[in-house]
Amino acid sequence: MSSQLSGVLTALASPFAPDGQIDEKTLRRLVDRSVDGGVDGVVACGSTGEFAAMNGAERRQVVETVVDQVAGRVPVIAQTGAVSTKEAVALSRHAQAAGASVLMVVAPYYEPLTMDETLCYLRTVADAVDIPIMLYNLPDATGVPLPPETVGQLAHEVENIQYIKDTSGDMAQAGQLIHRYGDVIATFIGWDSLLLQAISEGAAGVMAGTANVIPAELVSIHRALRDGELERARAEWARIYPLMDTMMSAPFIPAVKAALEAAGFPIGPPREPLLGLDAATTARISALYEELRQRSA
Repeated sequence: MSSQLSGVLTALASPFAPDGQIDEKTLRRLVDRSVDGGVDGVVACGSTGEFAAMNGAERRQVVETVVDQVAGRVPVIAQTGAVSTKEAVALSRHAQAAGASVLMVVAPYYEPLTMDETLCYLRTVADAVDIPIMLYNLPDATGVPLPPETVGQLAHEVENIQYIKDTSGDMAQAGQLIHRYGDVIATFIGWDSLLLQAISEGAAGVMAGTANVIPAELVSIHRALRDGELERARAEWARIYPLMDTMMSAPFIPAVKAALEAAGFPIGPPREPLLGLDAATTARISALYEELRQRSA
């Protein structure tokens, strides 16, 4: 099993221009914001990146842009799952050719599959490429949870399935992945507010949309935990938690974009049918970001 990928990965948001098109210039600046903040990798076309609202050409554009802007500074993880196996294979082969380091693959997210159908889909996509695969366990969207024993079996059977992003929000399940199957697959937690618990438990890392907003802060907490400085990590976590909790309690994609606006880094609204946050939540996020900024100064 590869152990190269670890730490804090930013699930990149997607900037949209006033005409609704992908704002490539701002996307490049957003990549730099995370890399300069010290993150260990960036994710193109994840859920925070609104991939489901993009067509295939746009997803290819985002992956190519992110890979080009990163320029080898950190790994790029490209989310290439799709509603059909054929499309997922095509996106995966494109991302590999474009220079992605790892492919993250979510199961089809409209018609819930049987477990046999899900496993066939995942094996087919993994067999179509040569680079590592990160399974994306997102049962709220796919309707098909990936139990730890199934994940372990897949990792044993398919050589390039090396990582899993678990977005179940279930730390008991995450603990089983980490402790029972850590010899064959590395677990990343995809629930931002579980960072402290996840790293303490032994997760390889976290994939966080909030890292668009506070990359250096999340990296600092991860490094403290990695170095055994639990008290420092807990103190830093306590400082960011009010903002983290408010963002995680709101519709998440609009919350990330509202927080970036508060940080002086506007990237446009979500793509419809998603709407922006209500005024009260936006104001609370802005106030909490400003309070954090002042306390960190």
